[in-house]
Amino acid sequence: MVINDMSKRFGAALSVLLFAIAIGLTACSQENKPKSNHPDGFETLDFRYLGSPGAVTLIELAEDLGYLVPIKLNYVGMSAGGPHGIQTVLSGDSDISSPAFTGAVIKVVASKAPVKAVIASYGTEKDTLTGYYVLEDSPIKSARDLIGKKVAVNTMGAQMEFMLTEYLRRNGLTKEEISQVTLVVVPPGSGEQTLRQHQVDVAALGGPATERGGIRMLFKEFELFGELTAGAYVMSTKFLQENPNTSKHVISGIAKAIEWSRTTPREEIIERFKKIVNARKRNENPDVLKYFTGWGVAGTGGLFKDEEYQIWVDWLVRDGQLKQGDIKLRDVYTNEFNPYLIQAEAVK
Repeated sequence: MVINDMSKRFGAALSVLLFAIAIGLTACSQENKPKSNHPDGFETLDFRYLGSPGAVTLIELAEDLGYLVPIKLNYVGMSAGGPHGIQTVLSGDSDISSPAFTGAVIKVVASKAPVKAVIASYGTEKDTLTGYYVLEDSPIKSARDLIGKKVAVNTMGAQMEFMLTEYLRRNGLTKEEISQVTLVVVPPGSGEQTLRQHQVDVAALGGPATERGGIRMLFKEFELFGELTAGAYVMSTKFLQENPNTSKHVISGIAKAIEWSRTTPREEIIERFKKIVNARKRNENPDVLKYFTGWGVAGTGGLFKDEEYQIWVDWLVRDGQLKQGDIKLRDVYTNEFNPYLIQAEAVK
């Protein structure tokens, strides 16, 4: 499968999700866990979320720091990626998505899904070891060298595909030349193996792979965009409307966790991550935690800016997946539940 028909492949990649959207529009009644009014004003004290194997997410950090009390997180399973996380929100199986690429959020909202991005979850990180790698002795030195080559991705139509296509475009490749770069879907965690076995020519890898050596970074996302929030937590508009106090408290906790991580020494953060992973007893390998360099969230407390979404709206319009005026940014995201909004407006 190649990059020459982005719109068709993006649609294919999100087909399951869009089917869930259709269900979600008419069957959100599955979100039928009991709601109660608590003395503290929260509509519910049970908040369902998705985890990530071997990693600590911002919402888990917020709980460990005590920022969610008296609300308790209810782990409902591992995330298979941003689109899957949004699907669980739509089906009512979770109250918040796993971190999802903002470009994918725009695409889903454009399909009339009743969801909104509520706080940033990650972004481009300057010091990260995560990037797009080739083997050390690979003849690939530039974007043009990727013509006729294979690139491993975890799913079609998600962040890796967007970033790769942007890299190729910025380096002067035409649409026809980009169409000659083949994307190969590999299971999560298998990118390094497929690269070392010469099944693909490029793979997105992180710290553990670099420590083993024999690979060379071709590019990383920070080089394309600088400091940019690229991921978001997403919630259903139904849950936000029915549980405004609970939603605000959880989002506030995540925002505080973002700021805590900005001012806390990296070694202390990693030690806390290890404690969290060991305490939850999910038979995970905590070794990858030592490569943490930051969340990459640009805005204070995870606040969004229009330009962080507009860049992908323009991208989708240019690619023919959206038409100008198809979507309004206020329908894609909101800062209204974030306590740092007041501070940001006071500075203006």
